[in-house]
Amino acid sequence: MPRIVRPFRVSLSLLTLAVASAVSTTAYTQGPPGGEMPPTTVEASRPRVESVHETLAAVGTLRAEEAITVRPEVVGRIEAVLFDEGQKVAKGAPLFRLDASLVQADVAEALANASNSDRELKRAQELSQRKLIAQADVDTKRAQAAVDGAKLASNRTRLGKTEIRAAFAGTTGLRKVSPGEYVNIGDALVDLVALDTLKLDFSLPEVYLGRFRPGQKISIVVDAQGTKRFDGEVYAVAPQVDLATRSVTLRARVPNADGSLFPGQFAKVALEIGSRENALLVPEQALWPQGDKQQVYVIRDGKAELIEVKTGLRKPGFVEIVSGITADDEVISAGQMKIGPGAKVQTAQAAAAAQPPPPGPAK
Repeated sequence: MPRIVRPFRVSLSLLTLAVASAVSTTAYTQGPPGGEMPPTTVEASRPRVESVHETLAAVGTLRAEEAITVRPEVVGRIEAVLFDEGQKVAKGAPLFRLDASLVQADVAEALANASNSDRELKRAQELSQRKLIAQADVDTKRAQAAVDGAKLASNRTRLGKTEIRAAFAGTTGLRKVSPGEYVNIGDALVDLVALDTLKLDFSLPEVYLGRFRPGQKISIVVDAQGTKRFDGEVYAVAPQVDLATRSVTLRARVPNADGSLFPGQFAKVALEIGSRENALLVPEQALWPQGDKQQVYVIRDGKAELIEVKTGLRKPGFVEIVSGITADDEVISAGQMKIGPGAKVQTAQAAAAAQPPPPGPAK
């Protein structure tokens, strides 16, 4: 029978216990002091301090500041066209001249009649002072002189209207008549449009009615100009709500010195209804909603603290915090799933700084 060597088995058991004890001792010495869990690494930063602007979006239509169709007030033949189509003209600049020969003749006749009536009135007054005619004859001559004077004034007014002038500074359109054409009262001659400043009409829901006022700033974009923005200002708010749409119409002025905008264009409008300076902005992912409450985690004394906050306006990727935190708080924006209120945390920057430097090359 072969002999069983028992001391060898005992030696293996002792060796196993020794290795287990060494591993346990090493794990204990490398863990955190007191056997606590290490801090959870999270991403955190202080809020951005910026100004925010509350805006409403709408669509509107551009209109000319002033726009008319020039029409004659007297009949006549067009003797001359005194402008070029598409030309900028000053207020009072002559646009058309009608044939005035007949009106001039009427003026000359009225002038002669008025002069004769004045002479007869003076003679009648002299005779009345000498008691040679009755006062009633003087009154008759006075009335006739007044009639003839009114006829003279009327004909002079008609003569002045044979030259048609611009009612305001603007740009002429395409004329609808040619020299030599006979026109009647009210015939369309040409359009005159003021383009240096345009009006913009747009509507917004009545729920914002109490927040509209003259002086508010707007910016617009039109398809023809790509992403270029034009600034303007509201100067009037309609005094009543539209019963069909339950909306309020606002009217703004938009400077157009370079002529980039045209009446009738469709515009996308952004109306600024409020702004705040030194607003606190945090990343949207920092919000930790629970029910109808909005909360964020902040780091205080190395621990995560869950704070209820009130949110405000939003910017792309960021949300305004109206109350609950300060500009000095470190707000956790990533890693909330790994922590809870009171958990020990450290920022990714702090964790990177705490790591020992990599060992240098062996000598």
